[in-house]
Amino acid sequence: MPYDNILLAAFGGPTPGCCKGQSPCPGEAHCFVEGILGKDPKRAGRVKEVASHYREIGGFSPFNELTFRQAESLQKALAHRGLKLPVRAGMRHWSPWIKDVVAEIAKAGQKRTLAVILAPHQSAVSWDWYQKVVSEACAALGPSAPSVDYLDPWPTHPGFVKAVADGLKHSSKAALVFTAHAIPMAVADKAPYARQFQETAAAVARELSRTEYFCAYQSQASDTATSMAWTGPDVNDQIRDLAAKGAKSVVLSPIGFLCDHVEVLYDLDVAAKRTAAEAGVAFTRAPTVGSHPAFIGMLADLIAQKAAAGASV
Repeated sequence: MPYDNILLAAFGGPTPGCCKGQSPCPGEAHCFVEGILGKDPKRAGRVKEVASHYREIGGFSPFNELTFRQAESLQKALAHRGLKLPVRAGMRHWSPWIKDVVAEIAKAGQKRTLAVILAPHQSAVSWDWYQKVVSEACAALGPSAPSVDYLDPWPTHPGFVKAVADGLKHSSKAALVFTAHAIPMAVADKAPYARQFQETAAAVARELSRTEYFCAYQSQASDTATSMAWTGPDVNDQIRDLAAKGAKSVVLSPIGFLCDHVEVLYDLDVAAKRTAAEAGVAFTRAPTVGSHPAFIGMLADLIAQKAAAGASV
């Protein structure tokens, strides 16, 4: 076997438990957001804004627990295919930190890691950054670090497409809008992110025999710390435009996200839903793929194929 363990590299979300980074404690969500955006006073307003979004959905995020479920489901699916490989999840922005999980892999004596980046579309911020964090974790361990290979991207794989499409089967009468996280145009211009997003949307629409659909971006930073351009259109503008053109209902499918997080639970379920209500449009949000058997099965199949190819070299 070319690999002896699997690492799921994910974004992470705030969970209960003070990080003891500040006194008095401003709350886990505040520390989580500040850890991403930094302590620049110009971004303090954005930190406060996003932390308030977490408070509105209960103060924390289910992201980590949902990712652990994905890891557990994937380990079982691999075992069913004859691959008894431990599957661990490491987070880029919260505990369990990727660096700590990589250290755990090394401590267990495992030397050959296949990492799965839990992002369906590639850019410097959605893909390369994970590889950088893993590389830094390995560099800190020196000779004891495992070698790391990566699963190839899968934006139009039938398993992913089916998992998304299954969540839309009962929404045939609503205007269909696919969403992904907005990224700066300076990043998008150098990456396949936008193209892959469009390709996923087209593949799901074909699976559903839908000839009309729309692609929009969400969760763009609302602060004025920079004047950079972002990918668009914004999902809220898209909803208003559809309403102006006579749409009576809209269904949003967040294909840029693999499990629920604040971008889904607040930016869509609260903010976009509010926009739809103001525009007089009925609102539905389709589920993320989570641990859908087709999605997990796809990952297991791709891992098995990569392992077989590596073993034959």
